[in-house]
Amino acid sequence: VSDQKPLGCWSVKHGQIITCPVVCNFETREYIAVHDDKVLRIWKNEDINLDKVFKATLSADVYRVHSLPNGGPVVLFKGGGVRTLDVLLEAPQQEIENVISDEVIKWSEAFMEGQQPVLIFTTEKDGDFFIYVQKLKMNSLHKYKLEQQELSKPLSFTAYIKNQIITLLCLCSNDSLYKVLIPLQQNTEEEEQILSKSLLLNLSVSGSVLKGASFVVLDKDHIAVLGSLATSGVESKECLMIWNTKFQTLQTSKELPLGTSGQLWCYEEKFFFTHGKVLTVIMYKCETSSLAAAVGKLKNSQTPDVSSFVNWNTLGDEEPVLSLQSQQSTALKSESKMTLRSKRNTVAKVQPDTLSVGQLLLNLKDASTTVFEDELRQLMSKAQMPDFQATIGCVVTALINRCKTNPKYYPRNFLLQIVQTRDLSYSLCPDLMAVALEKKDVYLLQVCLQRFPDIPEEITYACLKVFLSISEAYLQRVDVNLESVICYIDIEFNNKEVKTEILENGFNAELEQDIWDTKITKETHVTTDGESCPVGPQKAALLNAVLHSPYSETFLLPHLKNLPAQQAVLFLRYLYYLYVKCSEKINTTLPGIRSPTINQIMDWMCLLLDAHFTVMVMLPEAKELLSNLHKFVRAQVRFYSELNKIEGSLRELQRLNHQKDSQTYSIEVLELI
Repeated sequence: VSDQKPLGCWSVKHGQIITCPVVCNFETREYIAVHDDKVLRIWKNEDINLDKVFKATLSADVYRVHSLPNGGPVVLFKGGGVRTLDVLLEAPQQEIENVISDEVIKWSEAFMEGQQPVLIFTTEKDGDFFIYVQKLKMNSLHKYKLEQQELSKPLSFTAYIKNQIITLLCLCSNDSLYKVLIPLQQNTEEEEQILSKSLLLNLSVSGSVLKGASFVVLDKDHIAVLGSLATSGVESKECLMIWNTKFQTLQTSKELPLGTSGQLWCYEEKFFFTHGKVLTVIMYKCETSSLAAAVGKLKNSQTPDVSSFVNWNTLGDEEPVLSLQSQQSTALKSESKMTLRSKRNTVAKVQPDTLSVGQLLLNLKDASTTVFEDELRQLMSKAQMPDFQATIGCVVTALINRCKTNPKYYPRNFLLQIVQTRDLSYSLCPDLMAVALEKKDVYLLQVCLQRFPDIPEEITYACLKVFLSISEAYLQRVDVNLESVICYIDIEFNNKEVKTEILENGFNAELEQDIWDTKITKETHVTTDGESCPVGPQKAALLNAVLHSPYSETFLLPHLKNLPAQQAVLFLRYLYYLYVKCSEKINTTLPGIRSPTINQIMDWMCLLLDAHFTVMVMLPEAKELLSNLHKFVRAQVRFYSELNKIEGSLRELQRLNHQKDSQTYSIEVLELI
């Protein structure tokens, strides 16, 4: 998700329904799904068709499959029965006991307590709620009844386990959060115990009530609640809030105007929830809670007592980062932002050490260009500050936002310096490449393609289209890194053929100077053996950067189909040239730094032909190219076929040579049949 790149897609047949969330088996790296309540499917990443993967029909309906990192998958049936996946696969049609009678499972979760898998689930019957705790290895099951209150009904649950105690948190319909403690060590044989609830948090904000839909535990002192904020006489607004349960304060909140599905997930200090029609990912950080941080009185942002840090930038807010640690209510939100805005005219007087990243960037919004860039450089120089990588992403976003508001402003050198020296990714500054495409800054695009691991296929295609459309004459006037091409492209200077080679004795100053001082006069670069490169070295280097960029074939192919036919033919000519060049080498490897590999060249050729095969066949200028490509591939297939025929004989010869005494001189004639 952090790379924003889909990796695979699988679908069941028409009429079949996936009835519980798909999970991953951490031990075998397999996916596990259940469709139509009883049909179990297991497959690996390389599998394409679900109809051909492992299938098992079970004897009872499945409620949920839970996957534990060190305990394997656990299957919970709607009747309350529990099996590990290994036991279940030994006999898929084994009878599953019915633990609950006329009860409906509402929620479940699995944990590892040491080496012991533990499953907890809640059920409902006639308004009463029950809690079941199952220890799989000990095969012990305990049932509890949840204390019920009038006018209060549990809406959602979450739980965590620590020191042999399960802490169950329950969000109820009276807009309050309750805590229930369940000890794992039970000495009593009592069949059913009643568990009391203790009030943990009241979800009311200055007269407004948060109607919680779902919530997650961030740490021992913080929770995040997704729901709608209802005020009498005012339309309710959906929002995400972070609360400090220790001091009963609201730490930060964010309205979600596009609406949500009500589902909230948390994994590795990131929130996941739907906002409108997209899945939104927001980074957060919770550290040691303190009263000063909870009430917004924390003065030094460098201390470890920062209660929460949330990067709201994913939601497209105008502020790059919003760290509203001083909020206790939504009423304070506007007041806090107004205070920050009033400080913008006094940037020079405020010490950055005392401000959060969000506050500093807000204050710099209207600063002069010199002050703006100097402050950002000073911010990046603080290598010890927390969330350093996220901060660099915010700095780039601040620069890009200024570019958007002021079209004449484009800090190319500053952006290049950041991208080349910092460990950035596309997801940290998604607008950077869009602006570079708009400015046709091919060098910055080249560096981004080489360094970013998570570029979406749409942007990769946009770069390819720009590189192919720009003239060679323009490219000769701009900076391009030629490391990937200078060692294998043969360039024609003033109608004189020059072969560029890697010199064994190091650097040749005269040749190097001559190469860079001579003007290239033709777009076609002829090699000594008659093969020609259809593009100049600058364009070749840019195309190589595209070849190196990671992609998913499924999601790149639709974009490639939109590539103009002439550009597609030119790109295929270049790929064919690289293919021939690779085949000249014994190890099929091109010399140079970041040169394309034979696999990358082949994959892109196949992609391009898949996207444009019909057009290529119809184009007269592509006919000879396709014919040459076909002949070359056919010749290579025959060559490797002949090698395969003598592979056994060569191995036998190698074995015989090892057996003989190397000191003995002999001449032997071996006939290969």
